[in-house]
Amino acid sequence: MIDRSDAAVSPSYTRDHPLVADHALGLWITDPDGNEFLDFSAGIAVTSTGHCHPKVVAAVVEQANKLLHMSGTDFYYPVQGRLAHRLVSMQPVVGEKCRIYFGNSGAEANEAALKLARWATGRSQFIAFFDSFHGRTMGSLSLTASKVRQREGFGPFLPVTHTIYPDPYRLGEHATDLAFEHLALLFRTIVSPKEVAAIFVEPVQGEGGYIVPPADFLPRLRALCDEHGILLVFDEVQAGMGRTGKMFAWEHSGVKPDILTLAKGIASGMPLSAMIASEELMKWKPGAHASTFGGNPVACAAAHATLDLLEGGLVEQAASVGTFLLDLARERLGGHPNVGDIRGLGLMIGIELVTDKASKGRASDLRNALVMHAFHNHGLIVLGCGQNTIRLCPGLVCTEDEARVCVDILHKSLNSLTSGASHA
Repeated sequence: MIDRSDAAVSPSYTRDHPLVADHALGLWITDPDGNEFLDFSAGIAVTSTGHCHPKVVAAVVEQANKLLHMSGTDFYYPVQGRLAHRLVSMQPVVGEKCRIYFGNSGAEANEAALKLARWATGRSQFIAFFDSFHGRTMGSLSLTASKVRQREGFGPFLPVTHTIYPDPYRLGEHATDLAFEHLALLFRTIVSPKEVAAIFVEPVQGEGGYIVPPADFLPRLRALCDEHGILLVFDEVQAGMGRTGKMFAWEHSGVKPDILTLAKGIASGMPLSAMIASEELMKWKPGAHASTFGGNPVACAAAHATLDLLEGGLVEQAASVGTFLLDLARERLGGHPNVGDIRGLGLMIGIELVTDKASKGRASDLRNALVMHAFHNHGLIVLGCGQNTIRLCPGLVCTEDEARVCVDILHKSLNSLTSGASHA
């Protein structure tokens, strides 16, 4: 099956795990040979309610029997309007009332945010952060600064200037000050703030290493944007929809964005994204931006079921099980000489591997070996992020028992790879 796929599918895909997923439920995936795997990747933080949650599946089947498609850019159907009003009622952005643009992916949501920011401000420039990931379409790729391979050969890009994301582990207690000193340098030498339409930022940096910024970072960024009339865009494609133990990651700081982008966990695996902005901003005319498939009826039905489950206890479960997983990982793995930092919010946890704790050298090879060892020897699916970090982002249905199994496997694999040098 793998050979057949490799012979026909674009070689640009990065499928390191030789896994063929036949069926799945909750956090457990079964391959065609009957092997079972514990999935702490959730399809890259997508299956927020676990694989094939019965309530999501039922909603999909019911909607599929009624209406599969009727482009929401030209026609109306009840399930999309109800979902838009449901998201509007949450008012997750600055303003008295907001509106929703539906797309199919996080990249599409960020493309819509780029266009809206230019349209609303009349400005052309953007600022994003090193190690960020916002997508691979041309606009979102202009924002992305995660790996050179993602950008190599595709320029020229939109006018985006990148700056430092405040990593407390790497930059220490003055991380926020250093980030703002660099921003001030950019404003003095590279781009005038009067030309910047928006600053795009992940409230918790995902692809860059699951980095939780210092508590003062987002409030100061909000103040800077307000000072210069710059729109603040939060990309919560990975961190949103309950992943961090709150419905939206910005809730940890209390700082609302002007524009919010969502995808991944919003529909438990069905393709759906949302770009949310205030009515004052989203006044563009009919035909200014649209999507044939965005807000598809079946995807919207899945999103309703997902929100029912998130609001029905899964956000709180992500917070409680996430705290348990973070504490257990720190207890079992934190003393290992190759574990530099363990951080996270809710079920968005990063384990950073280093050559040694003193130098904080990035142990990229060890990280890659650990991911593969855990998979091949113990059936655990985890993914890397950043240069040397493992991300733990299971479905929010994760239990404490499953969290314990995950940490036990990582402990065994790490010890096997490093000749048992570990915390007792």
